[in-house]
Amino acid sequence: MPPIPAPSAVETLLRDALADPGTAWSLGSFGAIAEFMRDEDEPVRALSDARLGLATARGAIALTPGADLRPVAYETGFTGGYNHALALCLPVSACAMNGRSVVTELGPDRAAAREEDREAILFDLGLGLLAVDACVRASDPEAVACLRAGVGRPVFAPDNPIGPRLVAMSPHRVFCARIGRIEVCAPIPGPGEMSPEGPHTHVLPKLLRAGRTHAATTPIPDGFVPCAGIHPPHPYKDGMGRRLPFDPARHAAFQTLLERWGDPDLLAVKRGMAPSKEVSAKHAQSARRVADLQARFLRGESVAAMAGDEDETADGHA
Repeated sequence: MPPIPAPSAVETLLRDALADPGTAWSLGSFGAIAEFMRDEDEPVRALSDARLGLATARGAIALTPGADLRPVAYETGFTGGYNHALALCLPVSACAMNGRSVVTELGPDRAAAREEDREAILFDLGLGLLAVDACVRASDPEAVACLRAGVGRPVFAPDNPIGPRLVAMSPHRVFCARIGRIEVCAPIPGPGEMSPEGPHTHVLPKLLRAGRTHAATTPIPDGFVPCAGIHPPHPYKDGMGRRLPFDPARHAAFQTLLERWGDPDLLAVKRGMAPSKEVSAKHAQSARRVADLQARFLRGESVAAMAGDEDETADGHA
């Protein structure tokens, strides 16, 4: 585990990431994730309060980092490729949200990132997650009435009226954690439609049933829970996972983050050195696989020829 960082260093990391339109963000848990991203030329407004963040017409992010926030940079390798990110972690003892198990009306969303959303009504979907409250927000009277009709029941219950009407209503999705929130204002895709290029959410009941805070492939230190993630520009794919020519500058930029915020023992394994303590065999294998892949990329080998068929969302970030 990296040493405890100074709060000023963490704030600098967050501010730099917010300033980069190529960096995406996620907030949530395994099976329930909200993602925020923006286009380089998209109009952006600052928040009207002291929180770190920004808002667009499609969504918003608002952060309230505390002294116990611990960034953890990592890479996860799979057949033919790899992912990278910085997990924003809290101690298990400090990460818990409300853990509601039924749909619950919370009243006006006074903490909304945009002032015009602060009278809209917030509803917790009751997913029962440890470190995130997955909510929706509505101001349309019909949508509010439908959401109120589902209060007190699990959102996925067959008799809950919310499920069949959720796509048509397309309420704002508001995912909240102890370190802040991501709000998604874009419409919910219909059945068979792709997630939009921009802020969106994923709620996957099959993954939720696993009861995990993160995927087993993600090397989170013992005693910590990832509440959110920073996703800097990737060397060979865009924010929607489409392949790009390998970019050595993007690779170098993330290696700098990995050096500063990564696990030094996994970094040692990646470099072919002995770690100072025993590390997970799964994570050590992943580190070695990433090192091999990156060496091949840097030698100029074809990305397409190396692409495998393993799911690139194996780390839980769709």
